[in-house]
Amino acid sequence: MATPSEKLAESLDVLRTLQERNVVAIRSSDLTRTHRERLQANGFLQEVMKGWYIPARPDETTGESTAWYTAFWRFMAAYLETRFDKNWCLSPELSLSLHTGDRTVPEQLLVRAFKSRNRVTALPYGTSILEIRSALPEEKDIEEIEGLRVFSLTTALVTCSAQYYKQKPTDARAALSVVSDASEVLDRLLKGGHSTIAGRLAAAFRNIGRNRIADDILKTMRAAGYDVRENDPFESQPTLTFSNRERSPYVNRIRLMWQDMRESVIEIFPPTPGLTKNVDSYLKHLEDVYVTDAYHSLSIEGYRVSPELIEHVRSGNWNPEINTNDREDRNALAARGYWQAYQAVLDSVRRVLQNENPGTVVDEDHANWYREMFAPGVTAGLLKPTDLAGYRNCPVYIRRSMHTPPNREAVRDAMPAFFDLLREETDPSVRIVLGHFIFVYIHPYVDGNGRMGRFLMNLMLAASGHPWAIITVEQRNTYMAALEDASVRQDIVPFARFLASCLNNKKT
Repeated sequence: MATPSEKLAESLDVLRTLQERNVVAIRSSDLTRTHRERLQANGFLQEVMKGWYIPARPDETTGESTAWYTAFWRFMAAYLETRFDKNWCLSPELSLSLHTGDRTVPEQLLVRAFKSRNRVTALPYGTSILEIRSALPEEKDIEEIEGLRVFSLTTALVTCSAQYYKQKPTDARAALSVVSDASEVLDRLLKGGHSTIAGRLAAAFRNIGRNRIADDILKTMRAAGYDVRENDPFESQPTLTFSNRERSPYVNRIRLMWQDMRESVIEIFPPTPGLTKNVDSYLKHLEDVYVTDAYHSLSIEGYRVSPELIEHVRSGNWNPEINTNDREDRNALAARGYWQAYQAVLDSVRRVLQNENPGTVVDEDHANWYREMFAPGVTAGLLKPTDLAGYRNCPVYIRRSMHTPPNREAVRDAMPAFFDLLREETDPSVRIVLGHFIFVYIHPYVDGNGRMGRFLMNLMLAASGHPWAIITVEQRNTYMAALEDASVRQDIVPFARFLASCLNNKKT
């Protein structure tokens, strides 16, 4: 007779077969009742709704949302196709957000479908689906983004509500910035006789500085006999100049976020002392606080380290040929990598203390921080040398966060734009707060983004004359909640206030 562990192994084999087929939305019919109940009881399967499940991890704590947020978009694509075949589409507003790189998990997913039952279906962690019986756009006006059926960008601009511009101004402006010529929207405006929408779109394009497109919409609609009057749907006028050559919505999203958030940061963050004249003293302080900094930064990321372990690996008394399956040895690898990265960051600090542009310094040096951080893993055989080659080539998810970082192609567009913003920013407090936030928002690496973001923040603090700031592990929940507010709700105020408070941390 098979033992319980052998029975569980058999069920895991069945689950693994489904995962190898990229099945994320698992139906009851995909598993026998015995396998399903066994996997659920052992934490490998999580129920989403009656008859539907997603893979989970047994080491996640009760109430852990990571598995659901990670699976959300792929689950929705599979579930909706099963329910409605091809006769469905996300709302124009959600379509625009997805077109512009916003993968934030919405509290409610609005779906149009021919055979909808006009109802709300509750989903885990306060999320839901609102399905409505509604006409769909023509098939030529529907696109697929990672399996999700969405309005094409220009069709969504014509179809979305006026309220969208107030509720999601960053997404709306990023979408408008992708349009290069009025002809992309005029065909739909003319066919539908949309004089009111034409006036709204013309004003929206003028709001972002695309006056030629705005004028062409007005002239063409009026020539066709429509009475069109401009009505700006936005509540504010951006100071950002949109280049006609920049067609990446990801780049424009980052630039818009930076512009929208910087004034709030300037109002909240304390004045900068100015570059220190005593370089040696500043660097000596960084050496003195290293053990405390490493302890808290690694602990925030879930590593179990002690001051003794940190001192041990700093001294070089560690064995690179360690057991990489052993948790304690992995902690030692992380501690050694942190020490090596810290030394690389100190070299960067020296550069900014010599009055080099901090944006240029972090652009040129951050890849070296990353290589040093994970070099011990390569030495020990845990990582391949190619893992140190550069930015990630796969999706990445943030534990417990509704924010999904941009895809690999977007990372390669967004990072150069991010460094340009850092380089060109004139206010030190904005470089400190938005430097950290935007870096982790993009999440350019598979691992180490939090540590890298805190290094970047402290480099910007050094460039402004502020002392090195240590975010303690006791502050982790407040820290992560503030980042979530900035990422999901576009509210930078809690994060700016939190970082300002960290300047008063006295732990050494």
